[in-house]
Amino acid sequence: MKSTPDFEIPTTANYVQQGSGVPVVLIHGIAASLHDWDEFTPELTRHGYASYALDLLGHGDSPKPDSRAYHVEWLFEHFSKWMTALQLTEPAVLVGHSLGGYLALEYARRVPAWTRGLILVSPFYDRVQLPLLLRRSYSRMGLRNLIVSRTPHWLFRLIVDVTSVAMGHSSGALHALPEHIRKQTALDYARTAPGVYHIPNEIPNNDAFLSSITIPTLVVWGDQDKTLAPTSFPKLVEKMPRSIGKSIHAGHVPHQSNVDEFNRMALEFLQKLP
Repeated sequence: MKSTPDFEIPTTANYVQQGSGVPVVLIHGIAASLHDWDEFTPELTRHGYASYALDLLGHGDSPKPDSRAYHVEWLFEHFSKWMTALQLTEPAVLVGHSLGGYLALEYARRVPAWTRGLILVSPFYDRVQLPLLLRRSYSRMGLRNLIVSRTPHWLFRLIVDVTSVAMGHSSGALHALPEHIRKQTALDYARTAPGVYHIPNEIPNNDAFLSSITIPTLVVWGDQDKTLAPTSFPKLVEKMPRSIGKSIHAGHVPHQSNVDEFNRMALEFLQKLP
């Protein structure tokens, strides 16, 4: 794994802070943005929490270094520098989706004294969670970058809409994701630096240290997840000594497709933290 880039890792990140109280840091997944949490942050504010949602390196409106292949350690270093710059006065609860779940786990492992709790949403913690076809797709860097750079916005949107219909909704609605979320998802895909799509190749097997993370943890996943194997999440729960698992009838983004259910679970967990 390449950990030293040929440029200086930026110290700044685009982020939004709302509310006051115990800090809750929100970390989105690959090809997403801080808008992943637009349905959650108002609830955090209403219940007396301070939320901090950022765009990761190469995503959203954060810096996008010119590189054909981003490395996960770059994202972690950028995230860690941003966390330090916040100058929080107490440990934070980290909420991470997919790739954001990996970063949250890494931060908890490396900086446990400043991690109060973890909420991991469909967390990406081992490359074998990916279906074989996705693993092969991510490994072909030249073809992958060409496809991403040449794909028009309307096609990104069509892919998002088709995926949303395929997922379905637990209430019987046509789409799993509301219109405004589908629109934002397509925009986020289109503005992600192409080199970011190399990162899934680097997610290591983290089994060796999971048992050492004794921070209270909630793991939430969708039982219809087609991006990461749903069977992988209960295994994570078993290996973390203070974790609990909750399955939702949803796909890879239960925090967006099943907003009320996810918000309720997350707030119940937050309110029980010491």
